[in-house]
Amino acid sequence: MKLNHFLVGTATIVASFSVAANPVEVRIASHVSALSPLYQQSQLFASEVEKRLPGQFEFKLYPSGQLGTEKALITNVKAGAIEMISVASGVLKLDKKLGIFDLPWLFDSREHVERAMRGPLGQAVEQRIEDKAGVKVLGIYENGFRHILNSVRAIKTPSDLKGLKIRVSGGKLRQDVFRKIGATPQSVAWKETFTALQTHVVDGAEAATYGFYEQKQYEVAGYFSETSHVYTPSFLIASKNFWNSLTDEQRKVFAEVGHDITQQTYADAAALEQKYLNEMGKLTKINKVDLTPFKQATTSTRAKYEKKFGSDWLNLIEQAR
Repeated sequence: MKLNHFLVGTATIVASFSVAANPVEVRIASHVSALSPLYQQSQLFASEVEKRLPGQFEFKLYPSGQLGTEKALITNVKAGAIEMISVASGVLKLDKKLGIFDLPWLFDSREHVERAMRGPLGQAVEQRIEDKAGVKVLGIYENGFRHILNSVRAIKTPSDLKGLKIRVSGGKLRQDVFRKIGATPQSVAWKETFTALQTHVVDGAEAATYGFYEQKQYEVAGYFSETSHVYTPSFLIASKNFWNSLTDEQRKVFAEVGHDITQQTYADAAALEQKYLNEMGKLTKINKVDLTPFKQATTSTRAKYEKKFGSDWLNLIEQAR
């Protein structure tokens, strides 16, 4: 009996040593830089999984498009060519109903977003992505609210945008929104936007705060207006090949961690944005915006979406206010 106990104990030690000596490498790739909230989210997820499953995984983070563009990363995770990705608006192209996150002034605040996404809306969005892409969504967090930076004047009312050439990302829907609030939308590659602002090819741009910060665009454009016109989630996604390779215990931990860190990711994103605003404010005038006239000018955009895709998700957002 003692020998049997010894053998069992020895086998356990050997098995534990084997796991520790041969952790599974897990790549988490993103198209955005280490200055983004997405990088923070990947770090937090990896750290928590490693704490709960010591020695079983070695996470390696690849920000800044090191493993491909956002579109390529989504294609590769669907194909099982990469274990995990942390992405944002590219996911919305998987299905037109997901375009709800391109609607203007959908959410009132970060708190409103969190209430909505941690309820039935988040569950519905997660299921939609998994059904359309054949992947496992481990978390829906924050990419951020988008604002306007420009070199001409503070934006306080839609009339302040009249005649301004604004670099706008996204498709026709967002360009249509900017036309309705008075701007002239321009298509410029993101990495060329600093030069375009500096040479006045464009008067301004719209993006999440960290985007302006990392590209240092605030150095050549003196007005930052907190328009919060669009909110974009971020998505932490695993390939089905990788997900299916995990044990039941490992899948349970991955899913729990993805859920458990959600509140912390929102707090971290808020702190990171404030840090960047503090730095940008040394060179740029930052102003709050009364959003009422902007919302009134774009009501037809939401009506078009509702007519085409129904009101179920919109109702869930309203209920979370």
